[in-house]
Amino acid sequence: MIQNGFNAPTAYAGLARLELKQNRLAEAADAANKGMELGPNLAATHIALGEVYFRQGKIEEAGDEFRKLVQANTSDARAYYGMSRVMHVSSYHEREKLLLDRAHELSGNDLDIRRAWISSLNLTDRIKEMRGTLGEDTPNAAERASTEKQLAKLVEIAKQPPRTCRMAGGVKSTQTDLQPMMYDAKRAKGYGLPVKLNGTSSRLLLDTGAGGITITKRIAEKAGIQKMFDTSIGGIGDLGNQAGYVGYADSVKIGDLEFHDCYVEVMEKNFLEGEDGLLGADVFSDFLVDLDFPNQKLRLSELPDDPQQAEKPAGLDSPVAATRQHHDRYVAPEMKGFTPVYRQGHELLLPTRVNDKAKVFFLIDTGSVENMISLDAARQNVKVGETDAFRVKGINGEVKKVFRAQDVMLQFAGFKQRMNTMLCLDMTKISNDTGTEVSGVYGFAVLHMLEMKIDYRDGLVDLKFDPKRFY
Repeated sequence: MIQNGFNAPTAYAGLARLELKQNRLAEAADAANKGMELGPNLAATHIALGEVYFRQGKIEEAGDEFRKLVQANTSDARAYYGMSRVMHVSSYHEREKLLLDRAHELSGNDLDIRRAWISSLNLTDRIKEMRGTLGEDTPNAAERASTEKQLAKLVEIAKQPPRTCRMAGGVKSTQTDLQPMMYDAKRAKGYGLPVKLNGTSSRLLLDTGAGGITITKRIAEKAGIQKMFDTSIGGIGDLGNQAGYVGYADSVKIGDLEFHDCYVEVMEKNFLEGEDGLLGADVFSDFLVDLDFPNQKLRLSELPDDPQQAEKPAGLDSPVAATRQHHDRYVAPEMKGFTPVYRQGHELLLPTRVNDKAKVFFLIDTGSVENMISLDAARQNVKVGETDAFRVKGINGEVKKVFRAQDVMLQFAGFKQRMNTMLCLDMTKISNDTGTEVSGVYGFAVLHMLEMKIDYRDGLVDLKFDPKRFY
């Protein structure tokens, strides 16, 4: 269409979307900007630019592009879908649901819209709609295979009794010790949390960069974890996703809190030495999470009541669970000083400036030993060189190519932190999986100096530093 000059602005918008699907971000931006140049008043060009902005990590700018069209009651479904993605990462899930419903009403055959809309439904309706999708003529073999796999898992979950990981007893808060997990004889690489699974003791790495509860096969067998279905488990590393399965525990005890009927993921391959597994801090989405690293304490307490929402019983959250809560962000008076973060699944993305440049997003990851900056962000802001002095390993193996950035100044949540050197690696896969640009990671090297309070429900964090303790 572009070569023949037919409706070129919308053709460039289509080209931009195609390039995004192929993870060619620079080319997508060029196409979107060309479309805007040729058709500045067309909805399609603004939507394409908004989608590029979202992938670039310019979420506020993306919201501006979509919002104008939504307020004008556009008939283009992609505007409502794009705005729903902005609402999702901003923790406005009730608004997200309304936007998804409108997008699906306008264009239920758009695969992106249909997939997101189905994910917003309850378990019974999700199974029904996914079966309907498979009954249609689906030309994309990969899409069909993915849908079949997801459907099989949901059907298996539906066969089981509801597993809500509900809290047992009258205890509503707890404090428990965090145990240092050592990198070597002198340095800790993170903090472990004592967890009892069906009465079996384990020590799980408390990881804000992971989701749910993931344990080794050894602990699963010892605790009598019942297997439900196979799955794959992703993370940092060059070896790809690792084999595992989903099971359930009759009891999970953390401090004074006990939960019944909880999903857990089991990894066939062993974790790093000394680890029984990972506990993603997002499982505490029903609680105010206080990670007091300087004093090696975890505190869990009740979140402030949201006057716009009905009260629900607290439990442990799980990425396996098929239930959805459509809750909009609520900033309670006592949380006015908290910093809003963007949340994508279990990931918390903290707005950050690198050397006083434009705002980017760093992942808050207590499971990462070191602080890291993406290769793209480093090359735009600082001097970068190769290094053989560091190794970066995750559950998916070792990262083969690691660089070093020099003289990095980070500004986040009211703090400034200078890094003489900083690990630097290609984070394109993480960004592609997240759907927006992740420009770095705040790891244990800096987080261990902070007391960090997290409200996962509302996408808020509060960071405190005691200069008398660290210097």
